[in-house]
Amino acid sequence: MIKEQFEGFNLILASGSPRRQQFFKDMGLDFEVRLKPVDEEYPPHLKAAEISDFLAQLKSKAFLKELNKNDILITSDTVVWHKNESLAKAKDENEAIHMLNKLSGDWHQVITSVCFTTAQKQVIEHAVTDVKFKALTNEEITYYINQYQPYDKAGAYGIQEWIGLIGIEEIKGSYTNVVGLPTQLTYNTLLNMTK
Repeated sequence: MIKEQFEGFNLILASGSPRRQQFFKDMGLDFEVRLKPVDEEYPPHLKAAEISDFLAQLKSKAFLKELNKNDILITSDTVVWHKNESLAKAKDENEAIHMLNKLSGDWHQVITSVCFTTAQKQVIEHAVTDVKFKALTNEEITYYINQYQPYDKAGAYGIQEWIGLIGIEEIKGSYTNVVGLPTQLTYNTLLNMTK
């Protein structure tokens, strides 16, 4: 029944993230992965979900001319938003330490925008999850960064990794959104687009 809903549609996931790819597999979706490099620059006046919406849409632009009638392209972007500032991917160990010190003992928001593009239309959705870290010690932060090197993750952490297991006190909203893809929102949007 579920597979029949998507029959005749070609889902294209434009993400190199192993976590997003695994979520698509876990949702039972047949899909292909296509990648194109994107310069992830955004206008400085954008805030919170405006940033991830903009970048998710920007990532779709490189594919627009090659979409066939039954293709649905999925692009996404995740932002960690803390005290009116976007914490992107850390460039090095010092930046990762700095970010985790900022998040320590405080709430932040994880926002993932998902852009669904066909040859005819485009839909952008996003999910917001509130996350609270306990007060992290310097030893915990250093251990995590040395063991996991979280330089491919917004905010320099993965909730599914050691730091999430020992450090996150509370979350309000979608857990999978914090990992990198709001699966329920993604699945329901795809269902609506294939009706």
